[in-house]
Amino acid sequence: MSITSDLIRGHTETIILSSLIKGDTYGYEINKNIKEKTNNEYELKEATLYSAFRRLEDGGMITSYWGNENKGARRRYYSITPLGKSTYEKNKVDWEQAKKLIDSLI
Repeated sequence: MSITSDLIRGHTETIILSSLIKGDTYGYEINKNIKEKTNNEYELKEATLYSAFRRLEDGGMITSYWGNENKGARRRYYSITPLGKSTYEKNKVDWEQAKKLIDSLI
């Protein structure tokens, strides 16, 4: 089964917040986890991922900082804020309600 971007598009930020609830991480790792969780059926395009990071940071839901890697490229890490955690919880409740409605309609 192929997962279309249209079904997921409105939930990108919640998916990112869900990853950050588990701890600070960077963009490539988030996308890698998404691919693993979906058995390689879905991944975020780089532009979509980093646009969402900017929106979340501008909205005060995440913060970012540069890591101190000894080898390889420096990575920008993202961390969820208290506002981001409460937004994630609200979005998760909203998703469950929408899922129930859609299940009853389809």
